[in-house]
Amino acid sequence: MPSNKSAALDKIVADAHRNKDQREKGYREKAMKMYPWICGRCQREFTRTNLQELTVHHRNHDHDDNPEDGSNWELLCLYCHDNEHQRQLEAGNSGDVKTEKAAATHNPFAALGGLLSKK
Repeated sequence: MPSNKSAALDKIVADAHRNKDQREKGYREKAMKMYPWICGRCQREFTRTNLQELTVHHRNHDHDDNPEDGSNWELLCLYCHDNEHQRQLEAGNSGDVKTEKAAATHNPFAALGGLLSKK
């Protein structure tokens, strides 16, 4: 038989899970009505049959920041969503996740003009 402390802790954990599920259900439903069912990264399109594979990503990584206009949300497929969070972890949780690649510094065609003029 669980102790009073154990029962109280179990209740706190169950309440936290229930509150999280309710909160997620609310913003997920809103995002699915607001945005087209397309992954914001890979552009994969979704239908009712595979909609469970489309997730709501919080751009600022704060799951409690759910403005009514949806400005903190983007729809991502499971794979792109996992990739986004992996990039966040690799950035050291500093919030400084780079979404653009650095410009190339090597120009493979730099000497092409000289080679073509040596006919």
